[in-house]
Amino acid sequence: MTTAGTTTTTTTGRPSRRSALATLALSVVLMLALALPAAADEHTHHYKQGDDVVVWLNTVGPLANKQETYEYMQLPYCLGPKAVTHYHESLGEALLGLELTNAGMDVRFNEPATDEILCQQDLDKRAIQVFRYAVIHSYYFSSFIDNLPLKSPVGGINKTDISVVAFIYTHREYTIGINKDQIVTVDMSSAKPVYLEPSADNIPIKFTYSVNWVSSNYTFETRFDRYLESDFFEHKIHWFSIFNSFMMVIFLVGVVIVILMRTLKRDFARYQHEEGLLDMDRDLGDEYGWKLVHGDVFRPPPHLTFFSALNGAGLQLVFMAFFVIMVTIMGNLYIERATMLTASIFIYALTSIIAGYYSGSMYTKHNGRRWVRNMIVVALFWPGVVSLTAFLINFVAIHYQSSRAIPFTTMIAILSIWLFLVFPLTLLGTIVGRNWSGTPKFPCRVNPIPRPIPDKIWYADSLFIVAAGGILPFGAVFIELYFVFTSFWEYKIYYVYGFMLLIYTILLVVTACVAIIATYFLLNSEDHRWHWTIFASSGSTAVYIFLYSIYYFNSVTRMYGVFQTVWYFGYTALTCFSLFCMLGSVGYWTAARFVRSIYSNVKVTDAADGSGAAVRVVWHGRHAVALAQ
Repeated sequence: MTTAGTTTTTTTGRPSRRSALATLALSVVLMLALALPAAADEHTHHYKQGDDVVVWLNTVGPLANKQETYEYMQLPYCLGPKAVTHYHESLGEALLGLELTNAGMDVRFNEPATDEILCQQDLDKRAIQVFRYAVIHSYYFSSFIDNLPLKSPVGGINKTDISVVAFIYTHREYTIGINKDQIVTVDMSSAKPVYLEPSADNIPIKFTYSVNWVSSNYTFETRFDRYLESDFFEHKIHWFSIFNSFMMVIFLVGVVIVILMRTLKRDFARYQHEEGLLDMDRDLGDEYGWKLVHGDVFRPPPHLTFFSALNGAGLQLVFMAFFVIMVTIMGNLYIERATMLTASIFIYALTSIIAGYYSGSMYTKHNGRRWVRNMIVVALFWPGVVSLTAFLINFVAIHYQSSRAIPFTTMIAILSIWLFLVFPLTLLGTIVGRNWSGTPKFPCRVNPIPRPIPDKIWYADSLFIVAAGGILPFGAVFIELYFVFTSFWEYKIYYVYGFMLLIYTILLVVTACVAIIATYFLLNSEDHRWHWTIFASSGSTAVYIFLYSIYYFNSVTRMYGVFQTVWYFGYTALTCFSLFCMLGSVGYWTAARFVRSIYSNVKVTDAADGSGAAVRVVWHGRHAVALAQ
C-alpha cells in the first residue's frame, strides 16, 4: 500500500513549554512575538550535501476520527538511536495536540539509503494486541519532513468469513524531491508486512527504512500546491454557490430599498398629513403603526449588562474573523502548521478594545451606572465560554489519554494573554467608549410607563421573527458550509479564502437586510421590545448551522466513539455560539441605526411634560419644540 500525506498545515518551530510560559509571563511584547512562526537552525530549509534531515513523528489515530489522536509512542513502536536536541512547539501546536517526536533516523541530504535498520524489538502479547487493535481500527500515523506532511497506515487487514488477518508494516520508503538545495516534495510508502498472530506470546520485529532522492520541478514557493485539492474546492458547484448567494443579496437589498423604503415613505406622508390636521379633525381610533411606540422604542433592553456583553463580544469576533481572513490571504497562513490558530489568538486579544468600546458605549447610552461590572463581564464573557467548553472536552481527552489534551502550561500561557492583553485593552476600550460616545442622543424621549403591546398578526410575532430571521442568511452560506466542514473535519487544506471573504461579506449583508425588515414588522405591530428579538433573529442562523452539523455528522462522516463525538459537537456548538454573537451584533447594530433614522425624520408628539402640564412636543430631526396647549 502506498499513501502520501495531504492533510495538515505547517509551521517552523517547536519551543519548549516551559520557555514559552516564561516568555509569555515576561512582557506583552514578547507574547506578540509568539504570533510569528518560530525559526530554528534546522528549519532554514536550505541544506548542503550530507546535512541531517530530521523525520518528525507526530501522532497516531483512527482514519475516520481525525481529531482522535494519540502520541506516536502510545503504540509500542521503537525509535532509532540518532537524537536531535533542537525542537520547538508553538502555542497553536500545543493547542492542536501536535506531539513531534524525532524518529531517530540517520537521513542525510541527497544521500540515498537502502534497507537501513531503524530499530529492533520483540512484541509481547500485550504489544501484539495493541497493534492488532490499531490495525483493525484503521489507525494511521502522521509525520513531517522539512514541514511537509506525510500519512501512512500502521498496517492492513485481510478479512475472511471466519477471521481477520492483521499485519503491521515494518518498512518505510521515503522518496524526497529536491530543487537545488531545498526539499520540495516528500512521499512515503509502506512495505514488508508482518503477520500479527493473536495467540503468539512473542513476535520479533525489525523496522527498516529507505530514502530515495529525486530531482523535482516544484519550487520551494509552490511545494504546497500538490496538497491543495483544486478539483474539490474550485468545483463548478462552488462557483454556483457564490453566484446564488450574490443573487440573494441583490434580492434582499431590492426588498429593503423598493418595498420597505416605499412603505416608509407612505408612512411619513400619512404622519405628516395627520400633523397638519386640527385636533378635532383627527380620528384617534385610526392611529396605528411604528410612530405610536416612539416613547418606548429607545427604552433600555432588559438585562442591559449581559446584552451589552453579547454585542461587544459579537462585534469583536466580526472584526477578528475579517482580520484573520485578510491575514491568511496575504500571508498564506494555511500552509503553516498551526500558525492560523496562533494568529487568531493574538488578533482576538488585540481586538478586545473593540468589544470594550462598543459595549461600554451601549451600556452608558442606556443610562447604565455600573460600568466597571459591565467591563468585567465583557472581558470574561467569550473567553469564559471558550474556556468552559475546552475544559469539559479536555476532561474527555485526558480520560482517553489523547494528545488533544491541553497541557497545564499552555493553559497558563492563555491565561497570561488574557491578563496582559485582553483585560487591559477591554478596560481601555470601555473607558474610551463611555466617555467619547456614551452620550444618549435619542431623537425621542422615553415614557415613564411602557406602552401596552396589542395583539399581533402571526408573521409579526416575536417567535416567528426569531425562527424565520436565520433562514435566508443560512441559505446564502449553505453550500459553502459543506466545503468548510469538509476542510476542518476531514483535514483538507482550505485555501480559497477569497471565496470565504466574499461569502462572509454576503452573510453580513444578508443578515443586516433581514434585521431591517424584521425591525419594521415589529415596530409596525406596535411592539417596542425589539432589542433582544432582533439580536436573536439575526443570530438564529447559527442554530440552523448547528442543525446542519448534526446532518453532516450522521450522513457525511464516518466518525464514531465518545471522544470524537464530544469533540465534534462541543467545538461545533462553540463555533455556532460565536456565530450567534457575531450575527446578532451585526443585526442589532443595523437595526439600531434604522430605528434612529426613521424616528429622526418624523414628527412625533408627547402628551405631557414632567410636571403634568399639558404640552405638545414636536420632534423633528434632533430638535424639539414645546408648544403650550
